[in-house]
Amino acid sequence: MTRPLIGVTTYQDAARWGVWVREAALLAVTYPRSVERAGGVPVMLPPLAELDAVPGLVARLDALVIAGGPDVDPSRYGAAPHERTGVPNQARDRYESAVLRAVVEADKPFLAVCRGMQLLNVVRGGTLIQHLPDEVGHEGHAPVVGRFSRHRVRIDPGSRTGRAMGEIADVPTYHHQAIDRLGGGLVPVAWAGDKVIEAVELEGHRFGVAVQWHPEEGEDLSLFEALVAAGAEG
Repeated sequence: MTRPLIGVTTYQDAARWGVWVREAALLAVTYPRSVERAGGVPVMLPPLAELDAVPGLVARLDALVIAGGPDVDPSRYGAAPHERTGVPNQARDRYESAVLRAVVEADKPFLAVCRGMQLLNVVRGGTLIQHLPDEVGHEGHAPVVGRFSRHRVRIDPGSRTGRAMGEIADVPTYHHQAIDRLGGGLVPVAWAGDKVIEAVELEGHRFGVAVQWHPEEGEDLSLFEALVAAGAEG
């Protein structure tokens, strides 16, 4: 049986290799490795300038991963930037917003990771907490700069996420923003101990899962396996 093609969105940033420092399409190798280990064929999707090409691109793929990355531009949800909000990548915000709209319209399976979950919420009309420590009073979601940590989440056992992972999981985490007001059609299905929403699912979509943690940084491939299986169903 042909292995499903799983698109994964990428950074677009300056990078160094050999004697070169050039603008590059970048993606942590843990994403394509996780897709491949789960039975899919990963396809990198750097930001496109011509957004009218996005629906055709999505149509050619079996499923998509919206990868983590920089903070979403607060103007997209009607807010002024917090002093701790990072400089947004406008091109990536535009592109991945178009990808999310297209994948929802096409009813294609998708897994949105960290920033991907936040952008999904914004695309669906929701808002974000721009700096979690201000709200929860601790740095536990990203305790060390540039290093993933772990924390426990409670998952609705009846959700797709819960059926894949179980009711309790220790997950790799690194984020300082999170969902504030939920976007339309999104249902919370996992929570941290401090009540921060850690996963949502899109009502009526055949596989629309978004998680605040980084499944590609752990050994548990269950979410990637579920995504690949949904993609293989055609």
